[in-house]
Amino acid sequence: MNALTNYLSAGLLGFGLLLKSPDLLRHRHDPYLRSLCTVLGLAGLCFVLGAPPTIGAVNRISGIPNLAAPVTYVAITAYSAASQVLVVRWRGGPGVRRTTRRWVLAYACVVTGIVTMFALGDAPVERRTDLDTYYANTPYIREMILLYLLAHLTAVAVTTVSSLRWARRVDGWLRAGLVTLGIGTLCGAGYSVIKLVAVAARWGGLDWSALDRSVSPAAAGLGALVTVIGILIPLAGPRLTRWRQARRTYRRLEPLERELDDLLVRRALRLPRPRWASPVTRLVWRQTSIHNALSHLDAYVDRELYDETLREALRATGDPRRAAARAWATVIAAAVREASETVAAEPVAAGSVVAGSVVAGPLVAGSVVAGPAAAESGAAAGPVAEDRFTGPLSDRFTGPLSDPRADRFTDPLSDRLADPFPDPFADRFPDRFPDRAPDPDALVDIADALADVLATAAPPHGADGPQPVPAARGSRV
Repeated sequence: MNALTNYLSAGLLGFGLLLKSPDLLRHRHDPYLRSLCTVLGLAGLCFVLGAPPTIGAVNRISGIPNLAAPVTYVAITAYSAASQVLVVRWRGGPGVRRTTRRWVLAYACVVTGIVTMFALGDAPVERRTDLDTYYANTPYIREMILLYLLAHLTAVAVTTVSSLRWARRVDGWLRAGLVTLGIGTLCGAGYSVIKLVAVAARWGGLDWSALDRSVSPAAAGLGALVTVIGILIPLAGPRLTRWRQARRTYRRLEPLERELDDLLVRRALRLPRPRWASPVTRLVWRQTSIHNALSHLDAYVDRELYDETLREALRATGDPRRAAARAWATVIAAAVREASETVAAEPVAAGSVVAGSVVAGPLVAGSVVAGPAAAESGAAAGPVAEDRFTGPLSDRFTGPLSDPRADRFTDPLSDRLADPFPDPFADRFPDRFPDRAPDPDALVDIADALADVLATAAPPHGADGPQPVPAARGSRV
């Protein structure tokens, strides 16, 4: 059971080191990362060396009974020194290098003492699980045992106090990680305390070697598990938060994508849905699909409808953000309707290429030309002439997704609401349509507003047909 506990604990620590290794490779000169990875590596090494099968292998290969004891104790002392260095790095401030050198020098003296005491002592009988209590009264071996136990206890005690003290100054996932780390090192302190109690009992003539054989390894294993969790929480916590937020945003964008679905399918504007992808990747896929559809709808956007809806929403809500979202939702719904009716009236061959761009509707120099009007103007009916996308939406979608860290969506009217005149919009700002498309954050508000717009346009109970969404003024129907 001791061997299983040791190897499982070593595996957990190795897993923590594996997760931290990419950061170390990218920032190999970061002293904090080097210290943290050193602590994880040495802690795992201590558990491997302390397992009874490893102890037997070291003793057998070396031919020296109990040589595995000082080897393990040196590894534990090195781990203690690395823990102290990590705490010093955490604290920061002036004198970090000087304090680090002092701790390293102090524990180097402990290592020297352990090696010297073992060389001077006599431990002829191999003890794999209870050496500390079996040789508790043996000269020099006794001092070796006390040296490594006190050095380890000092290191975990300082780490515990420092972690819990620092946790009071921070919040969020970092605070949770520090508290967990402090609890883990406190459990690790139980390893040294239990062994010291068993050794003291042997000095008093009592045989408490069961504490040395069973209880102290369990305390060390529990401490390793909780310590690794404490280290992983600040790493995994923010990622879990991002995934939860991405999943929520993904669901909220569904009404907007569903409204654009027919256009996305008809014009093949959507990439295949990613499988076995993280919530963040799926969110990017949905946002990209929406952006592609909005770029395609640019020629059908009615700016006057946007302005009218914005005025009404502002008067009704007084919230520029909600008003802008409702204006966008109304314009998008009307543009989708007009695009569908245009395709129904004049089907276009998919993939028609003119002037280096895919033309998705009948446009001539940015204007809609249909049927006889095209003949009278001398233009051929169908997809001809120049690049289709010339409005404020097209220039915002040159890539699959705009930078999510771009400036937040702001309504251009938000700074005019405090105007003292009764109608702040009358003949003062003739062009209020935004000069850029909504960013990813604004898409969520638009999707929420779109659900309300479509619900308003739904047929009331007992009505014969649906209530139409306001059509764009360029519509031919």
